[in-house]
Amino acid sequence: MKNLTILLCLVSMQLAFCQDFKFGKISKAELEEKVHPLDSTASAAVLYRKETVSFIYTQSDGFMQQREITERIKIYNKEGFDWATKKLYLYEGGSGSKEQLNGAKGYTYNLVSGKIEKEKLKKNGIFEEDFNEFTEINTITMPNIKEGCVIDYTYKIVSPFIVIDDLIFQYDIPINRLEMSVSTPEYYAYNKQFNSKAFFVPKLVESTSKGSARVTTSSRTNSTVSASRNYQQNSFEYKLNIIKINEDNVPALKTEPYSGNVNNYRSKMSIELAAILNQYGATEKSFSTNWEKVSKTIYESSDFGNQLNRSGFFKNDVASIASNINDPFEKAFVLQSYVKSKVRWNGIYGYRAQKGTRKAYLEGEGNVADINLLLVAMLRSQGVNANPVLVSTRNNGIPLFPTRKGFNYVICIVENGDNYALLDASEPYSMINVLPERTLNWQGRVLKDDGSSYWITLRSNKKATEATSLNVKLNTDLSASGKVRQSITSYTALNYRNRYGQLAEADHIKSLEKNKGDIVISNLIFDNKTDITQPVKITYDYELSDAMEEIGDKLYFSPLLFLATEESPFKLDERKYPIDFVIPFEDKYLINIMLPEGYTVESMPESIAYEFGDNGAKFSYVAKLNGKYLQLSVNLDLKSSIILPKDYVVFKDFFENIVEKQTEQIVLTKS
Repeated sequence: MKNLTILLCLVSMQLAFCQDFKFGKISKAELEEKVHPLDSTASAAVLYRKETVSFIYTQSDGFMQQREITERIKIYNKEGFDWATKKLYLYEGGSGSKEQLNGAKGYTYNLVSGKIEKEKLKKNGIFEEDFNEFTEINTITMPNIKEGCVIDYTYKIVSPFIVIDDLIFQYDIPINRLEMSVSTPEYYAYNKQFNSKAFFVPKLVESTSKGSARVTTSSRTNSTVSASRNYQQNSFEYKLNIIKINEDNVPALKTEPYSGNVNNYRSKMSIELAAILNQYGATEKSFSTNWEKVSKTIYESSDFGNQLNRSGFFKNDVASIASNINDPFEKAFVLQSYVKSKVRWNGIYGYRAQKGTRKAYLEGEGNVADINLLLVAMLRSQGVNANPVLVSTRNNGIPLFPTRKGFNYVICIVENGDNYALLDASEPYSMINVLPERTLNWQGRVLKDDGSSYWITLRSNKKATEATSLNVKLNTDLSASGKVRQSITSYTALNYRNRYGQLAEADHIKSLEKNKGDIVISNLIFDNKTDITQPVKITYDYELSDAMEEIGDKLYFSPLLFLATEESPFKLDERKYPIDFVIPFEDKYLINIMLPEGYTVESMPESIAYEFGDNGAKFSYVAKLNGKYLQLSVNLDLKSSIILPKDYVVFKDFFENIVEKQTEQIVLTKS
């Protein structure tokens, strides 16, 4: 049976290789395919993708970039319907220069009663909307999407810009056939860099060719009779630098539990403009750079460094708040709180000020840069050694080489001697050195006013703790009742406030009750909801009707009840990328159980202790019986927030043992 499956896969692959991928030439076999031959879990697959980047010379505009895309996608089930919508981000520069979408056309194919039916993409299936002042989104929505359909579309983007977008080689679904080529004229020099964290790296073939263009010149002739203009066409040749990639069966980039931003591992290549050359090959303008130059360029821009020198509009307000505080970190906390109260984040990222610090302060709203550059300016006005820190957020990935495009966020650092603190005033519940999770992406670049810059670690070693006290009274009707008390600190408290801080009590209770069996929660108290200097304190009463199971004259129950982790999220035999818990944490449970009348303990879990790695994580489980009371202490201490792929199998076993222990049952028998 196994050999037959392999044979069928090979046949399917061979059919794919022989397939005619010409636009509009859909085969019946493609429509009949029920599952992907190499990935049965795929909800859709790219049957064919061709992407060609080239430059066309026109006398009026010079070299114009053209990006031509042809893509054919098979949709297996409803989960794959999202692949029938394509969003294109078109950029606009100064002087009205902008990218244009041209020649978009497409068809949706379905198999109906054994016959192929197609529906054309109409003009009303292409939508335009403004994303921001520099970007327009064109959305292509294919018609008549059904399970089993195939969509085929093609389009061209014409751009006046010579900056080339990243080449993406890997999707979240498999790609059967991928063809890419980039052809650039010799006057533009580019650096190329594969994503070093990707586990799939395509083969790159480089070559050269010749390109040519025509130009028209005119000259004026005068005679005693009349004047005339002569036109002459000339052509010139130039070298083309070409890179090509042709790959079959590109595997899907699949999200795994606790993988952080999976885009950090996506197979792609960044192409960065290094220099513009003249006809003799000499450099006319160099863009080759390093992180120091990138940092200096950003700092000197009007929407960044200039914002840090403006203080007149807030000077009196800030002086009345912070002038009597001497400790720089205390000043940082007070002024961060003040900025939070004055300026609301509009949800937009960016290291460049959108409105400017003054306008954001007066209007009470701004983007991340407006807010955090304002905080830096306020701190500096009070003599605090504060500087901006450039960040690439977790959903933006990690910069592959020095480039301004690598950053999309900015926070604040305060330094005093050997100590420092990181702050983000765009997040209502953040604390000093407790940043929102979106910023915890490897390292940030500190920019100082003297032109120097350096890297600083963003990931925190500050442990988040969640301490839970569970009181349980077991009843002879198989129910349980009692009280839960929780104390939550640091990043876990930040996440809890973000999740529940704005909810009504009824919605908070409903969320707590979810997936906890037949439970009713009451008398919920949420202390320190907004006081971020204190741990979150949660207290509630509960009644659980299905706490125990009765078999014969014995009762069975798990002592952690609804708080136990019942299933391990780590199911794969191996992992391609690390487990990322973001921050180190410690979960503590103290459980006191009062046995039901007329029952005694027949058996209970043994006390144990597990350890992972070199003190990377510890788990302990201690159970004691004291008369009619059971006491349990359960503790998971994760000291390392990153688990490398090479350690995955051992950690998987470690975590499975934890789950098994948490769900181990106590057996009661009648006295």
